[in-house]
Amino acid sequence: MQRRIEKPYEEIRNCILENIPSGIGITRIEYEGPRIAIYTKKPEVLLGQSYVVADIAGMIKKRIVVRADPSVRLPEEEAERRIKEIIPKEAGISAIFFDPATGEVTIEAKKPSLALGKEGANVQEIIKATRWSPKIVKASPIPSKTITQIRHYMCSMSRERERIMREVGEAVFRTPVVETKNVRVTFLGGSMEVGRSAILVQTDESSVLLDCGVNPASTNPRDGFPRLNVPEFDLDRLDAVVITHAHLDHSGFLPFLYKYGYDGPVYCSMPTLSLMTLLQLDYLQVLESEGRVTPYSKADIRDAVLHAITLRFNEVTDIAPDIRLTLHNAGHILGSSIVHLHIGRGLHNIVYTGDFKFGYTRLLRPAASTFPRVETLIMESTYGAPEDVMPPRRSVEEEFARVVNQTLKDGGKVLIPVPAVGRAQEIMVVLDEYMRRGEIAEVPVYVEGMIEEANGIHMAYPTYLSQELKNKILYEDQNPFESEYFVFVKQPDQRFEIVEGGPCVILATSGMMVGGPVLDYFRQLAPDKRNTLLFVTYQVNGSLGRRIQSGLRQVSMVNSEGRVEVVDVNMRVETVEGFTGHSDRAQLINYVRKISPTPRRVVLCHGEPRKCLNMAMTISRMMKLTCRAPSNLESIRLV
Repeated sequence: MQRRIEKPYEEIRNCILENIPSGIGITRIEYEGPRIAIYTKKPEVLLGQSYVVADIAGMIKKRIVVRADPSVRLPEEEAERRIKEIIPKEAGISAIFFDPATGEVTIEAKKPSLALGKEGANVQEIIKATRWSPKIVKASPIPSKTITQIRHYMCSMSRERERIMREVGEAVFRTPVVETKNVRVTFLGGSMEVGRSAILVQTDESSVLLDCGVNPASTNPRDGFPRLNVPEFDLDRLDAVVITHAHLDHSGFLPFLYKYGYDGPVYCSMPTLSLMTLLQLDYLQVLESEGRVTPYSKADIRDAVLHAITLRFNEVTDIAPDIRLTLHNAGHILGSSIVHLHIGRGLHNIVYTGDFKFGYTRLLRPAASTFPRVETLIMESTYGAPEDVMPPRRSVEEEFARVVNQTLKDGGKVLIPVPAVGRAQEIMVVLDEYMRRGEIAEVPVYVEGMIEEANGIHMAYPTYLSQELKNKILYEDQNPFESEYFVFVKQPDQRFEIVEGGPCVILATSGMMVGGPVLDYFRQLAPDKRNTLLFVTYQVNGSLGRRIQSGLRQVSMVNSEGRVEVVDVNMRVETVEGFTGHSDRAQLINYVRKISPTPRRVVLCHGEPRKCLNMAMTISRMMKLTCRAPSNLESIRLV
């Protein structure tokens, strides 16, 4: 991060001072991450003349934020009192968080429209009365401990956060040493495999890492973690990390970078920050419970949070002197992003899909496919084999209902291993609707693991959900995750009563059966042939889920007394394809056809070797595009 700083700051500062109205009391102009922050004693004047800031931003080609100088802000207690006087009680304020580093105050309200006031009148009044910049968000019906802890931590570390943002800005806006003429990508993980995604993008000037994941199914560090021990990867020269989404195979190794001295930014969407923090903390807990060595600590996770810069979809941001980043909806899980990198002065454009869904789900909108420019498309191919074509969604749900109903009719229990983020919420929405319509028998649905906390994070970001779900949450005051059918299991000792009780459905983590409460349920339910183990998500090679799915009928497990026992798998094992958050083969091909503009080159990753190679041949033959499926540690020169 420590690079030579030259003229840009002085030029930016002079341009602002020359074009800003006089008499508004500018106290300082400084970097705030990839933005320029203008501190003034009269922020309401500049905010009331937003066109002035917009014009200057256009001149300097940088994003600008207006901040009230700390000297004119009301003390937090007094500001909170004034906010509560301005916003009507009917708005239902549930929490107020102050961030001294930015001068922003986040106001959680049950009815955000009432909190905003007519045409934002309350926002303007708060700025005038307190000189804090308000952000009004909808209060989640299910409070999230993760979101609350992140906000409190950010506020408590405001001074350190200021330092980080200032140094990020200095690195982003530094004067380039040479003109960018070369671009290459190196695959450090996630190529010819599913897991530990990590792609290094290098130019003459910059270095950016796309994703930094683990392979949760692997116990061997050489196969479980990205290959960061190669000459191409230099932690000291890394400008930025971009995380596409929260799943551990894309974000699980990020804190390791901070453990070993990385002091730069990590860019992601707002939901991704909360969800990946939740999953990383759980990852550590699982490793510790199994007596395995942890690759990093909770302090390293907090360090990653402190360096996070969250972006909205379609928001263009400088992340290096020669690279601009834009995140677009990927449709995979909440907050999942397709990454668009604009490199140099129009030199090259990369679109990296991460995991994406180019089709309908109940939870999210389909992935974005239109971009300003794209020369290279880097695309996942998890379901890239000829047989990986999913049935229509209605057929998928009907098959799911059939399997569940048959098991319940036989007096059995349905155990569904689910990732806490994504498939859990999708299956809950389906179960709730089908039970309400009488198409699945009404029985208790027991939910255990981090799912309840993940639900709270979903409810905190309703605008990222599908239009139907968003409308239910924002305008119809309905919460599908709090249905009367769902029983959230709080303590492990409740499991015995559930297992001994009547027919039911159990949703438990983890989705690939590599840890979590699903293993205890499985150990107790597997011997009974009336029960069903129902897979609704992808099972990675080497995971217990994949081995059972492939026919394993005896499993060695540790029982409640700590002894190893052999469990006979007499229960039915069923797989319902089609609930996946990944694109199937038809959707992958359709995406390459539909993406606009058409790329010159397609690079495939995140798939088993056979699937990557078959998809590469298909795209080359059908669309006459250059298409490759590289191996890990392989580099491709794009320019």
